Amino acid sequence: MGTSGNATATVLEAVREAIPVLRSRGAEIEGNRRLTDENIELLEKAGVFRIAVPERFGGLDLPVADQAEVLAEIARGCGSSGWVSMVWVSTAWIATLYPDKAQEEIFANGSVRISGGFTPSGTLTPTDGGYILNGSWRFNTGVGGSQWNVHAAIVEREDGTHEELFAIVPREDVTVGDDWDVFGAAGTGSATSTAKDVFVPHHRVVDVSVYDASTRDRWNADLNGRNYNLTSYILATCAPVYIGLAKAALELFKEKVHGKPVTYTEWTDQAQHPYTQVQLAVAANKIAAADALSKEWLSVIQGREDLGEKLTVEEKAEIRGQVGYVVQSTKEAVETLFNISSASTILRSNHFQRAYRDIVALSLHGLLTPVSSLEVHGRVLLGLEPRTDYI
Repeated sequence: MGTSGNATATVLEAVREAIPVLRSRGAEIEGNRRLTDENIELLEKAGVFRIAVPERFGGLDLPVADQAEVLAEIARGCGSSGWVSMVWVSTAWIATLYPDKAQEEIFANGSVRISGGFTPSGTLTPTDGGYILNGSWRFNTGVGGSQWNVHAAIVEREDGTHEELFAIVPREDVTVGDDWDVFGAAGTGSATSTAKDVFVPHHRVVDVSVYDASTRDRWNADLNGRNYNLTSYILATCAPVYIGLAKAALELFKEKVHGKPVTYTEWTDQAQHPYTQVQLAVAANKIAAADALSKEWLSVIQGREDLGEKLTVEEKAEIRGQVGYVVQSTKEAVETLFNISSASTILRSNHFQRAYRDIVALSLHGLLTPVSSLEVHGRVLLGLEPRTDYI
């Protein structure tokens, strides 16, 4: 096992040991409507927020497959913690696309938590040495516990044209609204962030071409095997959260079912009922299939990068379609288990109901909604244009 493998094993061991604690804090996280400082510190000590930071800044710089494994395990303990960790980790990778001067500031401590608003709902006005940022960004996951924030914004050039830019600013430069009160993924703290007359120096603003793997060559000669396609990488780090949540639901169901009578029937042990056995097997196989499918696209992503090649349109569309299918399959698996659970499952003290609500809520994410993702994949399978830039 190489250095990367040893680092991954160490982080995974720490995260797995933390799973009972993460589960036990689920209700507290939901009531808090964001991750508690205790959960952040627990994940920090495990090394989670170093896994996408370049080695030259003291990070672990793990390959995407290892990052995915870590994120799935966090989600197995707590869906909200898994989703926030995914955002902070994947956006840390995005920060590696910025100039060296910006990276030296952002990665100064070797571990970092970065949130972001990627809908261009702000403006950047040119000024001496940089830009003035104004705007508000909804659904900014983990913003309250972040250290930096990426914000997409529009700048109007002298010739009247408009350009989308991405500014990264310290967390203290933005305010966070109290507008996150939701049914699922309640602990993610995906509140609205607002910037008012924030100065952003030139080196912390990049244009959309830096996010495009086909043109990315300006700052990143030392990306060390991590020069992934942006959308495929983001999808590959989102999917493990759904897989982790589904695995949690499966474990939690099996823990409770033995010896539990089926109310108002003669069955004294639900585990002995054939319908329970069949439905449990269906759910388990959907989860296992999703897990296996994820390993395929992770191999494709890393394989292309190892060869110094870019993903083809067909591969990018396939990854998006397969991720959409995994979102759909894991949600269906958890719903199957929920439908054969006892009435006590709805108690807030029961961890299963939280995993159920989290996966239902997260399945509505615009980039991950199964229908949209499968449509893109299907179009390309038919030899048609994908009709989206999000592949």
